[in-house]
Amino acid sequence: MELEILLVWLAIGAIAGYLAGMIVKGMGFGTIGNILVGIAGAAIGGWLLPRLGVFGMGSIAGAIITATIGAVILLFLISLIKRA
Repeated sequence: MELEILLVWLAIGAIAGYLAGMIVKGMGFGTIGNILVGIAGAAIGGWLLPRLGVFGMGSIAGAIITATIGAVILLFLISLIKRA
């Protein structure tokens, strides 16, 4: 993996994690945690959205939106587990 690709993934993860933390109030995990949630959210969103018939726009904005949706889903699931 090239350094540029890794940096783009980290940037998208950071943005998506930050946005998801803002959407799901009180579920931020700090900078590193939000990046990890954003990256995991990208994987979840990239897997789930095409199965629902929703496809990204094929751009950085589309990747951020997909990752954010996945990260929000992940944070919601984490909040359900924490409450149990």
